[in-house]
Amino acid sequence: MNIAGKIIDVHKRRIYPGVVTVAEGRIESVTETEESPELFIMPGLVDAHVHIESSMMVPSHFAVAAVRHGTVAVVADPHEIANVLGRKGVEFMLDNAEKVPLKMIFGAPSCVPATQSESAGAKISASDIREMLQEGRVKFLAEMMNFPGVIYDDVEVYGKLEAARSAGVPVDGHAPGLTGKELKKYIDAGISTDHECTSLGEALEKISGGMKILIREGSAAKNLEALAPLLNYYPDEVMLCTDDLHPETLAKGHMNTLVARLIAMGYDMFNVIRAASVNTVRHYRIKAGLLRPGEPADFIITDDPARMNILETWINGECVYRNGKTLFSPGEVEKVNKFKCTRLLQDEIRVINEGGKINVIVARNGELLTDAEVVSTGEEPFVTAETESDILKIVVKERYNDRPPAVAFIHGFGLKRGAMATSVAHDSHNIIAVGTNDRDIVTAINMIVDAGGGMCVVSDEGQEILKLPVAGIMSDLPVTAMASRYEKLSETARILGSKLDAPFMTLSFMALLVMPKLKISDRGLFDGLAFRHIPLFVPNPYIKYKT
Repeated sequence: MNIAGKIIDVHKRRIYPGVVTVAEGRIESVTETEESPELFIMPGLVDAHVHIESSMMVPSHFAVAAVRHGTVAVVADPHEIANVLGRKGVEFMLDNAEKVPLKMIFGAPSCVPATQSESAGAKISASDIREMLQEGRVKFLAEMMNFPGVIYDDVEVYGKLEAARSAGVPVDGHAPGLTGKELKKYIDAGISTDHECTSLGEALEKISGGMKILIREGSAAKNLEALAPLLNYYPDEVMLCTDDLHPETLAKGHMNTLVARLIAMGYDMFNVIRAASVNTVRHYRIKAGLLRPGEPADFIITDDPARMNILETWINGECVYRNGKTLFSPGEVEKVNKFKCTRLLQDEIRVINEGGKINVIVARNGELLTDAEVVSTGEEPFVTAETESDILKIVVKERYNDRPPAVAFIHGFGLKRGAMATSVAHDSHNIIAVGTNDRDIVTAINMIVDAGGGMCVVSDEGQEILKLPVAGIMSDLPVTAMASRYEKLSETARILGSKLDAPFMTLSFMALLVMPKLKISDRGLFDGLAFRHIPLFVPNPYIKYKT
């Protein structure tokens, strides 16, 4: 099969008219010609780090959406489902991914549970990781979020790193803000990448230490503009990734949007495309072609590389997307899950006023990091939400056992009535809810319990739910359905008064303990700087009191 167009050769850094000849799934030849159609043929795009679960779709449905945007491969960390189902969850992702042509390279999750300060559904030990890597289905050790464990010589952490070293696979990092001697020790432990940089200075220090930097631009964290100059300084040490990509974002674009933005910002087109393909394929040893003879025929066709409007996507010599249509089916989806808790009563989330002041989480629009403040409890016998001052009640209910919920208060959500709840709550994915009154909060949580997972909004005007029957964090719906339902829920939350651009995404990260300052787990408030739980009514030493 011959395909003609203008060849974007990222290896020799030139564009020329030519013909790509495909035979038996591989590129037989790339031949230069005198003229060609006004179409551009280039290597397929690769996401260097993504949690597929964040799309709230299973891998096969994620693939249907991703190939529309020119993605031919992704490097995936199944950390989220592993916190719910352990190795069984990883096996589910691997099995489901095999139903579709998108090349999904999965890692062995290194931090399950993410911390010992919350209740997860499973544990993956160093011996588990060794076995998984020996079996060969997972290809790297996924992000080592427990950087304190690396720095302070945690035996279990080093057992996992040794398993990766013995298997000869890459080790992904997660080290926000780490610097100096501690960073050097982290890198010396064999950790080769980081996707948590938020400043150019931080990234440059990590590159100087030998790390590859993944420039991240997803639905939650957005660091592309701050880190883009790395493409000028160290183009071969940089990859592009999304990390967390929600369905409404994926419906509109994937890696192609990052490439188009960077080219529009004036960065060298060849450096940008290499960061979205070559660099990632080489680092993770992905069996994906880069538009050279003898390699798998993985490439894309666009009418304009500056806009990255994808016309066709080819994987292993088969056209998997053309003219607005994905040319494969996602197949049937097994509904694996773990939900063992029972419904709540209103009395269980009542907060008796012990007098004085309480620690309050402060949510920031568009940020994973939170702040903290201390407010007075007043004279009433119970501490309740105060919509006028935007102090709402936040509740986490463990879903793996029947234990009492954790209750605290949060500022920044802006709801004036009703409540919202979700079982997508990084990292352990317990049920988390925020609301203006106990009745609606409990109703929302119980809707999630009854559904075995999902997202919902409750108010006097009615109830809405998006069910997530796969591990309580994913659906078997296609991206268009997921995007519309997710956006409708978010809009309902905004109608109820939320000030946040993405209220459910923000809520899901209020349980992410590894990102400070103040968060909440099923065991209560958590000080992410001191890395310990703090009581609701006990002053926190790093907070200045309001008068």
